[in-house]
Amino acid sequence: MQQSLEIQAVVTKAAKDAGFDLVGIAQVEDSPELEFFPRWIAAGHAGEMKYMEARDEQGRLKRASLAHAAPWARSVIVCAINYNSDQPYSTVSPVEPRGWISRYAWGAQDYHEATLRRLREVEAAVRSAYQYPDLITRSYVDTGPVVERVIAKYAGIGWIGKNTCIINQKLGSWIFLGVILTSLDFAAGVANVPAPDRCGTCTRCIDACPTEALIAPYRLDANKCIAYLTIEKRGPIAEELRAGMGRHVFGCDICQDVCPWNRKAPVTKAEEFQPQDGLVNPSLEWLADMSAEEFRRTFRASPVRRAKRSGLRRNAVVAMGNSGERKFLPLLRKLIGDEDEVVSEAAAWAIETLE
Repeated sequence: MQQSLEIQAVVTKAAKDAGFDLVGIAQVEDSPELEFFPRWIAAGHAGEMKYMEARDEQGRLKRASLAHAAPWARSVIVCAINYNSDQPYSTVSPVEPRGWISRYAWGAQDYHEATLRRLREVEAAVRSAYQYPDLITRSYVDTGPVVERVIAKYAGIGWIGKNTCIINQKLGSWIFLGVILTSLDFAAGVANVPAPDRCGTCTRCIDACPTEALIAPYRLDANKCIAYLTIEKRGPIAEELRAGMGRHVFGCDICQDVCPWNRKAPVTKAEEFQPQDGLVNPSLEWLADMSAEEFRRTFRASPVRRAKRSGLRRNAVVAMGNSGERKFLPLLRKLIGDEDEVVSEAAAWAIETLE
């Protein structure tokens, strides 16, 4: 017990020194929340995200059981950092039609890299304090066979909201998570107690979702999620979902913007997450007609790269079609002849919608 408390003290100090806002430790054990995962996959709710279906040598879904994915792991350190900025929410419409890039992608550095760099510092501190020859550690930021929000719950970081995001009572849900798997075995009862679910009877996130992606409390169908459609989905987007996408060109913050726990969310102090010029309510014309070189230059260190230039331009064209603004017609007519067939098809749809 004493050693476990000492390890927790080392972890807490290292996380604070690295710039994290929250830190907790969870035991490696199968949780009730992961029992639904195989059914979620089987129902096709992961869409085209095949990496979610990664399996071990026995054919078991890795993300359904950390004990199977990393049998050597005994405990997990979970670190969280606030990325909220002092800018309007997506639910506040600009004076003229503009696009929306998700809040987490405004910074000058990809959050994966910024968070992992800090996480490595915590990992190094643990390895320095406990130089066991057989100690194993692995750090992940959205890259491992881990359902981070479930582990974060049991590490005391927050509860899983009805919008499926981790919510902290003081920070809200604008937080990035990083996890460190470790072979260190913390004594039972020392790890943090899971935070109680404080969503209550509120259903604002469910009610506000334009595409009805939140099919039930705590259940998301990625096929309908605007974040999935604008980032992960390749090729044309189903026409029946386009209107619900509104002005979103990369990601979606609606279910977080309407959450009462984000009303007083503090602003981050991390320099990497401060908004870059032009990314808050970006020009749709700029995005839709962006050259390959400009895309590389603008988003070379940004998570927006995940959507690829084709996807970002497609999304901007769809947003033009949803705008109701005929001023976009000249550019859309030009894009009808674009070499990218996905962009060309979206332009034809937008023109028909606006006319």
